[in-house]
Amino acid sequence: MFIETERLILQPLAATDLDAQHALWSQEPVYRHITGKPMDRETVWLRLLRDIGHWQVFGFGTWSVRLKKTDQHIGVMGIFDYKRAIDPPLDAFETGWVFDSTFHGQGYASEALKAALVYADETLNLPKTQCAIAPENEASLKLALRHGYKPLRECLFHGEPTFILERLKPAV
Repeated sequence: MFIETERLILQPLAATDLDAQHALWSQEPVYRHITGKPMDRETVWLRLLRDIGHWQVFGFGTWSVRLKKTDQHIGVMGIFDYKRAIDPPLDAFETGWVFDSTFHGQGYASEALKAALVYADETLNLPKTQCAIAPENEASLKLALRHGYKPLRECLFHGEPTFILERLKPAV
């Protein structure tokens, strides 16, 4: 399932995205609020296989976000269920995103999230989605709030404080 926006193409992650994903997860501004450390190639490969498998199980998942003009991989955007060890567990599919730090602050994440939420609302007909964001990740919190997410609760995820936000599908 490909999604096209004004500047971007979102296409399902593939094995060929390994090098770009490894480069992405090696950037401190990317991993700082998520894993706290860079990911080695093996860990990135396993994560990539998980994301590819999500498409096989659910028919949707995480997209490679690419610049339309150059086909450059600049990040990922997804709708997924990773069965995170959060108590109580999430009760909806989750949205999540990471972008190459070179492209932060240029509106690409907002453009990709808007497209993913239209897909969630219109194609998947999901009644709601949730996202988990570290409290200090101000950029992602602002992005989520701008796109209709509301704070739901706080929890611990891998021992770290985490905000859970929720977005209800807009009424027609």
